[in-house]
Amino acid sequence: MPRLCTPKGLECSSRLESCLVRRGLKLVAGTDEAGRGSLLGPLYVAAVILDAARPIHGLNDSKKLSSQARTRFSAEIRDKALAYQVIAVPAKEVDYLNVYEATRQAMIRAVLALDPLPEFVLADAMPLQNGRKPGFSLPYWPLIHGDARSVSIAAASILAKVARDEHLDQLDRQYPQYGLAQNKGYGTRNHLEALARYGPCAEHRRTYQPVKDMLSPGLPFGPA
Repeated sequence: MPRLCTPKGLECSSRLESCLVRRGLKLVAGTDEAGRGSLLGPLYVAAVILDAARPIHGLNDSKKLSSQARTRFSAEIRDKALAYQVIAVPAKEVDYLNVYEATRQAMIRAVLALDPLPEFVLADAMPLQNGRKPGFSLPYWPLIHGDARSVSIAAASILAKVARDEHLDQLDRQYPQYGLAQNKGYGTRNHLEALARYGPCAEHRRTYQPVKDMLSPGLPFGPA
């Protein structure tokens, strides 16, 4: 990536996208995930191509926005974006692939499902090409702290976060003992206490600690 396109600090802006457009790359996608560190539920990934003619003011890393702001931005992104995709990766697939590979594959699926297909991809800290399994041919940049530096990645982070939070609210009604509406599946004190009392449910990620240890042979929630 040319030095001209290097973003300054952690300021979320369209500087990267504008630089790429000046170089003839008009369709720039951002992709990001939500839920990598969660003990429970699907991993969500989104990809977005924003429309420069319909700017969305105030976009930022989803973690820096309130729940209400994320919901408002999510609706605006879906209305104004040239294209977007949101993909959910079930907990069993996360366990099978490992969370890193599950994220990488889901980002590729989301990007390749965009219509129109992007000419360049900004990925939040994720190398989309795997040297052992080549196949992703679009040019891309794995941008560290991308959701705080690129409006396209920020938009993807918002879509993924809002979709995942809505799903966790549904799971909270199915598994009220874990307090999922509040902790969204992360390892908070109340979630860990509920795990110790009730054990894991079908939505918990079996390869994540402390869930993995709880399912060990000889322990109360493990095989006999």
